[in-house]
Amino acid sequence: MILIGFEIKEPPPFGGGFFGGGRIFTLLKYPPTSTSGKRRFSTKNNNYLAIMRYLLFTLLVIGLFTTCLNPSQSSEDESEAAYGNPPAEGFNLEASDPEAIAWADSVMEALGGRKAWDGARYFRWNFFGNRLWYWDKYTGNVRVEIPESETIVLYNLKSEEGALSQKGVEQTNPDSLDVYLDKARRGWINDSYWLFMPFKLKDSGVTLSYLGQDTLPEGKPAELLRLRFDGVGVTPENGYHLWIDKTDNLIKQWAFYRNADNPEPGFITPWVDYKSYQGILLASSRGPNYEIGDIMVYDSLAAAVFEDLNWEE
Repeated sequence: MILIGFEIKEPPPFGGGFFGGGRIFTLLKYPPTSTSGKRRFSTKNNNYLAIMRYLLFTLLVIGLFTTCLNPSQSSEDESEAAYGNPPAEGFNLEASDPEAIAWADSVMEALGGRKAWDGARYFRWNFFGNRLWYWDKYTGNVRVEIPESETIVLYNLKSEEGALSQKGVEQTNPDSLDVYLDKARRGWINDSYWLFMPFKLKDSGVTLSYLGQDTLPEGKPAELLRLRFDGVGVTPENGYHLWIDKTDNLIKQWAFYRNADNPEPGFITPWVDYKSYQGILLASSRGPNYEIGDIMVYDSLAAAVFEDLNWEE
């Protein structure tokens, strides 16, 4: 086999120049041959072994030099590892079980990773055919369309301000506006949780407990977590049990407890039919007749979505 390498005029010591010793490197073919066609070196030749050692050293230096010139890939890999899944301010770290936290981090990674979730900005989904939502995660702007009552509400989750339209006519009466803006706030808290809950396991006010191993209805092994709230949301007394499929680290079932201390759940439903949207996984099915439809994650949305009551897609 013919390889291109470097010939060192004399074996140099390390140091004394970028490649060591200030020696000159020239291209040659390996194995080197004499003019008679015979190999110039053998494995017993000390000079040949020295050349091979310094050839490896040179390639290492070149690799490091290339990395310095183009550090973007290594920096990206390091940033992914360093990004992690930090808890939100107010997450109850002290009262949460370390094993539960570790499983929450595994779920986030399986969903596409925290960096991908934080980078996703614009969302759309239809909550069981009742309410169509648009959400700008960065600004807190939401738009909800309710076909049954021909109602459209524009609302900002941070400022709590917005606008209302019913049957195509904007409503400005303060009393009516306040009622519907509050309905939009409460509706968003509920409807968004039914889609994004797996990304919110370390949210503010949450305490996670590890309940041990269990099985899913089809017999797959699962890890069971309990999620409780403290002073957040519309109904902080609620609680959930979550089943994590150990084969892929995704939540596949949840149970709702109207009061977290209740012995029996109010309901248990699957959490299935995951699909990838712009690098994150979202699950659309909560069982027969409970499908979250029209799921989209957008790179961008027109400002009119959140500003114009008459906007149409």
